[in-house]
Formats: sequence, structure tokens, C-alpha cells
Amino acid sequence: MCTAGQRFLAVGAHTSAMSDETDIPTEPRAAVDALADHLTATAERPVPPATNRWLGEAEAVARDAASDDLDSQTRQKRVRQVATLLESADKTGDVIADRHIDAAIECCEVVLDYDKF
Repeated sequence: MCTAGQRFLAVGAHTSAMSDETDIPTEPRAAVDALADHLTATAERPVPPATNRWLGEAEAVARDAASDDLDSQTRQKRVRQVATLLESADKTGDVIADRHIDAAIECCEVVLDYDKF
């Protein structure tokens, strides 16, 4: 299992390849929606139960972040929570699920790197 931060950094090391396969939005609001969609897609994949619990919680928080009635500060907080949950999740052993997780992490980076939206 990766320690907190290692997975996030390790994913960053190969995200350019992921970006070639998956279009990551550069606009923060669109990235929040894409984040939720990528995590929803992992629910349809064969993922180990322990990892699935992390992903399920991350998906719920991401769906909340994507709701229209949040202010930007709360939305940023939710996306930070999702990033932390994803750092805690192990690789799934499923290439497609792992690609969705990598894309979700990239979406978190878009949102968290943007000052205000």
C-alpha cells in the first residue's frame, strides 16, 4: 500500500499518458463533474472490497462536490477530501478502474491548482 502522498505523486509521474487517453477538463467546474463521473465508473469494475470502500466514499464526496448548491470554498474542501481518499486506496488490479482513478486524481489536481472558481 502506498503512503499518503506517494500514490498522488506516483500517478503524477505517468499522468501525461493518461491525458493522451482521457480528456481531462482544464476548467475547474467541468473537472469536478468529470471527477464524479470517473469515480462512478469505478463502481462498475471488479475492484477488491477494501479498495472499493475507499472509492465508494470518494464517489459520494465527489457527487456532493458536483452539486450545484455549493459555494467554491466548500467545493474545494470536498475535492481535497476526495484526493485524500484516493491517496488511501490501493491499486485495483483492474486496468480500466485504475485509469479512472488516475483520471479522477488529475481532475482533483485541476480543481485544487485553481485559485478560485
